[in-house]
Amino acid sequence: MDLSARRELYTDGDLNRPDAPVVVKGLNHWFGEGEARKQALFDVNLALERGKLTVLLGASGSGKTTLLTLMGCLRRVQEGSLTLLGTQLAGADERLLVQCRRRLGFIFQAHNLHESLTAMENVRIGLEVHGKAAMAGWERASAHLLKILGLGERLHYLPGNLSGGQKQRVAVARALVGNPDIVFADEPTAALDKNSALNAVALLKRLGTERGTTTLMVTHDTKIMSLADRIITMEDGRIVDDRGTT
Repeated sequence: MDLSARRELYTDGDLNRPDAPVVVKGLNHWFGEGEARKQALFDVNLALERGKLTVLLGASGSGKTTLLTLMGCLRRVQEGSLTLLGTQLAGADERLLVQCRRRLGFIFQAHNLHESLTAMENVRIGLEVHGKAAMAGWERASAHLLKILGLGERLHYLPGNLSGGQKQRVAVARALVGNPDIVFADEPTAALDKNSALNAVALLKRLGTERGTTTLMVTHDTKIMSLADRIITMEDGRIVDDRGTT
């Protein structure tokens, strides 16, 4: 199927689904100003399905991280439509963007842990935006996720006493502890060994099945491709392939 036919398929089908957690239509984005202005995204049309794990592929500079950060309310929409969990982000002010971020989980390649806090205390940070009610059970919730991710023996370790892969697993737990509707992950398994990577992604898959958590993951990690429900490939700011894996 050529690109134009594939784009028409998704415009007529998935893009009109009222239950899609993310719907993107005609999205364009630029960086820079004046003569240095360069377009990064070109007429992107895409809808994510609730509870599914979607992998986003593409070479450096293909636009995948730009697209992820726009969906995650980390950049402002410049042109086109982007609906997140029923909220239109085009023209949204900072207050609305902050509200939307509270329903999201973020996992980045850099773990960004607080060095003075234990593993459990770092995970607790993921609950702080949800108020006192959520914080009431933070110890149980933090320990539960860390144990699932194989860190049950290191709940009270400081980051300085953890390996790079262990720190990244703490970051995964921090992103998930607030039960986000959508998880955006940018190269989250780069620092993990094969088993840890598979366990982390399997947890995201389980959350999709049990809670309806939707995950969009930027990765080049071939170890986890078999777990994806859908693989989208970007090239030069455009979606050039979009296929399910089952």
